[in-house]
Amino acid sequence: MTARSDAELLRQLADLEDIKRLKARYFRALDRKEWDAFGSVFARDAVLEVPEANMVERGRDAIVASVSAAVAGTRTVHHGHMPEIEITGPDTARGIWAMFDYVEWPPSETGDRRGLQGYGHYLEEYVREDGEWRIGRLHLARLRVDPFGRG
Repeated sequence: MTARSDAELLRQLADLEDIKRLKARYFRALDRKEWDAFGSVFARDAVLEVPEANMVERGRDAIVASVSAAVAGTRTVHHGHMPEIEITGPDTARGIWAMFDYVEWPPSETGDRRGLQGYGHYLEEYVREDGEWRIGRLHLARLRVDPFGRG
């Protein structure tokens, strides 16, 4: 291999790790409801698609406003696993993450717990913006939703 090839391989490996850390920040900020940090993982003109909620949001600010309203008052736990990430250009990539989430709403008037556990995949596109990897498009494709509780 040439020195250039080694440098390209090293850059690609660093990019892959940066994208993994980006997604880790997404999960942590979402579950801790740290909305400034959550917004920073998205590109300015990002698109968020959640078909089951009939949601398509365009732009970082709209995404933060919509997601923060949707999970207001909830306790959430989001996990992403087994990333399949492909670098598609010097400043672009795409990825698929297996996902699990737990969403619990405040107890009902009778004190019953209620919420859901979801399983599926995040289908994502990434862009390097202002020198940082960010999510340019996020599509949540659920395979299964298990509700719990009443109400």
